[in-house]
Amino acid sequence: MTLHSEILEQPNRLSALLKDQRKTVEQAADEIRKRNVEFVFLAARGTSDNAGRYANYLLGGVNGLPLALATPSLFTFYHTPPRLHNALVIGISQSGQSPDIVSVLTEGQKQGCLTLALTNIPGSPLANAADLVLDLQAGAEKAVAATKTYTAQLMTMAMLSAALKGDHSAWDQLEKVAGWVEQVLKLDGAIATAAQRYRYMQQCVVLGRGYNYATAFEWAIKLKELTYIGAEPYSSADFAHGPIAIVDQGFPVMAVAPKGMVFDSMLEMMQKLKNELKAEMVVISNDQRALDLAEVALPLPADLPEWLSPIPAIVAGQLFAYHLTVVKGYNPEQPRIIHKVTETE
Repeated sequence: MTLHSEILEQPNRLSALLKDQRKTVEQAADEIRKRNVEFVFLAARGTSDNAGRYANYLLGGVNGLPLALATPSLFTFYHTPPRLHNALVIGISQSGQSPDIVSVLTEGQKQGCLTLALTNIPGSPLANAADLVLDLQAGAEKAVAATKTYTAQLMTMAMLSAALKGDHSAWDQLEKVAGWVEQVLKLDGAIATAAQRYRYMQQCVVLGRGYNYATAFEWAIKLKELTYIGAEPYSSADFAHGPIAIVDQGFPVMAVAPKGMVFDSMLEMMQKLKNELKAEMVVISNDQRALDLAEVALPLPADLPEWLSPIPAIVAGQLFAYHLTVVKGYNPEQPRIIHKVTETE
């Protein structure tokens, strides 16, 4: 099993996850509704932290639940955990092994909060520390760079949001996710060719906003850990407040800009970058106006709803990072220094 094969597995994994875990997710939503949950307190690290960024927009925008991302060091080093009264405490970890994430759920239980684990290892320490466990069901992920476990995290969070809202149309849209990912995977050969253009790229910025703020961070982390490029993620709004000064002619900009509520603001920034600053652009979008600005255009399915767009969008980013790694002559199966499971305190 290779990183590339794990990327290609994702439609089947997502389809099975939806089929097999829907009932469990709906039961978890029932338990959450029984509690006087006023906000969500979410702990994660690395790629899982980017799933938390997605949850921030999803649970806030769809379910009206404020979400705070935990600072685990307050629990493990400072021993000064915040008050979590009436919080739903969520831990996300593909391995479920990180002591700092486990410590947040343990403290949540101590304070009488409902705790929920999203993990690919149901028997892990994180799962054992939780009242409710949602199995990511991604199968063994051998590659160091997380791909199918990340999209499974997004899918599971989207399922939970749909269950909490009780929205049948949302479940109908979730049924289409695997097919949308299949469409993106058809770009594999074109992306392999396009990656040749960026063989000597050493730095870039990655832009996203709204639901795809998470995608910008996740695409950037894949570029960093696989290709060793200095890839910095930004909201397009934050990027305008100073960092845009880094851009001059030919500077590479990766942008994730599917149709939705934030598209116009993303398009305005992209037009400025392209037309005024002469940036070199790779664009993931399903709007032709955005794709027309790109040297490398990666089209998304036309009927993709914004709230689910981070799942197919990051698959395009994963393929780009994988093929660029190969082009640069690096080993995508064993990035230097890092390991599959990182246990932090």
